Amino acid sequence: MLCHSAAGPARGAGHATAAMDGTRQHTSQPIVTGTSVLGIKYKDGVMLAADTLASYGSLARYKNVERLKPVGECTLIGASGEYSDFQHIMETLEDYHQYDVNMDDGFERSPAEIYNLLRTIMYNRRNKFNPLWNYLLIAGCKKDGTAFLGSVDHIGTCYEDNILATGFGGHLALPILRKKWRPDLEEGEARALLEDCMRVLFYRDCRALNRIQIAKATAEGTVVSDAYKVDTEWSLASFSQPKAGQDTDGSW
Repeated sequence: MLCHSAAGPARGAGHATAAMDGTRQHTSQPIVTGTSVLGIKYKDGVMLAADTLASYGSLARYKNVERLKPVGECTLIGASGEYSDFQHIMETLEDYHQYDVNMDDGFERSPAEIYNLLRTIMYNRRNKFNPLWNYLLIAGCKKDGTAFLGSVDHIGTCYEDNILATGFGGHLALPILRKKWRPDLEEGEARALLEDCMRVLFYRDCRALNRIQIAKATAEGTVVSDAYKVDTEWSLASFSQPKAGQDTDGSW
């Protein structure tokens, strides 16, 4: 654990501490953070990708952190931003899921319902001037094969799309996804596309790592892969000779 214990929905406490003079202090900026999360729909469902690095400021401190988590049987959550706030969010969602299990009525929240729940939670915390410093991707697939992919940021802004990216991925990976994505992508093609994007992010984002996880949600359920390394190639002229091509506005 990288954080203090967090409260669930029934307990209601937030990430705040009481000072000796009675004032309350909130997290004013993220401290231990994760970078980009990518998400795409494909032929059989939806897939997310993220690396396993949590940076302490600019220090690559924690290199085996999971930022893709299942919620129930059909939903996945991926998070950029403050990792302790993500832990708090997951504990809250687990409390809601346990409540559903205890009801024993066969009901489970759909990915769209969890998406709307998170939208409300994030917007509520923003209105208290104590936001949860995360950018979330919510992915899932119903039993009938209907795929869902949506995003919620730290102030509750939310939308759905076929391809999504958080952090630097919105600048570096999203153009690649827009160019190569098709609605009929096979699972192998979707995985290869996400690996290509994660490789580019490792090259260009100083908070990224080439050790990644990929998670998928299909009609059969959710699967989060073990962490593995993507291969890299550093013999390119722009890497071995950083000033090469500077007369033509080189790649840096």
